[in-house]
Amino acid sequence: MFARIARRRMRILVLALTAALAIALVGAGLASANTKKLKFDMVRSPGIVTAGCLPNATGTVTIRSLGPVESLTLEVNGLAPNAEYDFFVIQVPNAPFGVSWYQGDIETDAHGHGYQRYIGRFNIETFAVAPNTAPAPVVHPDAPFPDASSNPPFAPVHMFHLGLWFNSPQTATSVGCPGATTPFNGDHTAGVQVLNTSNFANDQGPLRQIVP
Repeated sequence: MFARIARRRMRILVLALTAALAIALVGAGLASANTKKLKFDMVRSPGIVTAGCLPNATGTVTIRSLGPVESLTLEVNGLAPNAEYDFFVIQVPNAPFGVSWYQGDIETDAHGHGYQRYIGRFNIETFAVAPNTAPAPVVHPDAPFPDASSNPPFAPVHMFHLGLWFNSPQTATSVGCPGATTPFNGDHTAGVQVLNTSNFANDQGPLRQIVP
C-alpha cells in the first residue's frame, strides 16, 4: 500500500513539474514575441558580394522601444572612408525592395566607420498606406528617377527590413563596387545597395520582432 502511495505521489510530482516547465516555456515565448530591445547584424548585399568589393563591410543595429517611438542605432565598419550613405526602411531586403522609406543618412570617418541614431517607428506596426490617389509634389523632375506627380492607391503594407545605399555611384566605383544609379537618396541619384537584412526571411524582417 505504501508503495502505491509513493508511486502516486511521484506521478503527481512529475505532472506538477511538467506543468511548471510548460508555463515557463510559454512565458519565455511570450517574452521573445514581445521584445522591447533587439540587436542584430546587417549583411553585404548580393551585388556587393558578386563584385567582390568591401569584403569587410558590416553593420550592427540596436533597437530600443521608448513607448511612443523607438530608438535605432546603426554602426557600420569596413565601408568606403569619408563617405555618405543613405539608410532606408524597406519592404523586402533585396530588389525589387517594395515600399521604401528614406530614414536618414550616415557618414563614415577616415577608417570607414560610422555611427548614427534615428528616432521613429521601428516595430511590428511599421507600415505605409495610400487610401487613394492624390497629387504629389514634383521636386526633382530632371533626376534619373523623376518624382511621380501622384501616388497609386494601396492597402497597408508593412516594412520590416532595412537597407543601406551608397549616396553616389562615384563612391561605389571608388572602392570597386558597381556604378549603377538608384533612386535611394534625397535627389534620387544614389549608388547601389551596400548592406541589408537579408539574413532574415522576406516576411520576417527584424522590425517585426519589436512590439511597442
